[in-house]
Amino acid sequence: MSADLQWLAIRNSSSFLIRQKQKTFSTEPQNLMGINSYKYNGLVNKRAIGIEAAKDNKGAVMTLKTRKAKNKPASGRATFQLVRGPRRAVKAIKKTCITHHYRPDLADTAVRRVCAIYRSQKPVASVQKKRSRRKRTD
Repeated sequence: MSADLQWLAIRNSSSFLIRQKQKTFSTEPQNLMGINSYKYNGLVNKRAIGIEAAKDNKGAVMTLKTRKAKNKPASGRATFQLVRGPRRAVKAIKKTCITHHYRPDLADTAVRRVCAIYRSQKPVASVQKKRSRRKRTD
């Protein structure tokens, strides 16, 4: 079945849909933006990219859809650990998306997603409260 027919079938009746205040969001895997649209849909497109935080909160995981297991969606994914820092993660994503022609339209979105993940994993510097000095009464 073509991707267009699949999109027509699931765009209004998917189990991943969440409707809030005139907007429709999607919680499916490999949807970078969480928006219910054909461009970002990870179920119907032949090629899809997913960026998630690693389970141990050290780095990110990039998942790609493979061509071999079209009828087995659970096993039709290749996962790559991006744990060597944000600069190398951005370089790996751009290399995969643009250089290898694997969804170059999603390259900027994937880079933003991985940067947000790394930013959230950065330790927050603790700010000490300033203590007010009391006036001495002598």
